[in-house]
Amino acid sequence: MADEEQRLIQSAQTGDLDAFNQLVRLYETRIYNLCYRMLGDADAAADATQDAFIAAFRNLRSFRGGTFKAWLLRIATNACYDVLRARKRRPVVSLDREHDEEDGHRGEFPDPGESLDDTMVRQELGAAIQRALAELPDDQRIVIILSDIQGLAYEEIARVTGVQLGTVKSRLSRARAKLRDILRAGEHLPSKFRLDDETGASR
Repeated sequence: MADEEQRLIQSAQTGDLDAFNQLVRLYETRIYNLCYRMLGDADAAADATQDAFIAAFRNLRSFRGGTFKAWLLRIATNACYDVLRARKRRPVVSLDREHDEEDGHRGEFPDPGESLDDTMVRQELGAAIQRALAELPDDQRIVIILSDIQGLAYEEIARVTGVQLGTVKSRLSRARAKLRDILRAGEHLPSKFRLDDETGASR
């Protein structure tokens, strides 16, 4: 753990709100991205991110060392599960799904060396991957987000999700296989990335 992060955590644990706000700034993009990928809705992700940081502040004194990132991601994961459980009890369908998907890219900045067409294709591909992620079971979706999007090691994912290392590996294997099958089916992908039925080549 970086010395500066450790100092901020210790100060925040004594009630220093400014120190906690600096921690929020360090992790807010990572936490929001996790919540958006899990929930697929910009407003819900923003609410879950806020709930996660509130819960983290209230429980900060319970942090006894280890990886602060993993501790915070676990709180965010639980916040997402709360939203998902509430949805199952009372399903809500977004009336502006396309707007939600566009909001999911609001943290991205265009590459000055990238053409407008390439930017649009990249964003379409990102939205397609998000739609495919939404088809995965919750427990598979979280491990593939933590591994392949957040870049966590298996051991960190086990700490975040609270499951055994072997369970993480098996869920990740199933998640990758299912996601690959969904994307290969081509329904979610921009036409540029769809396989031709006869040749198997990209169009």
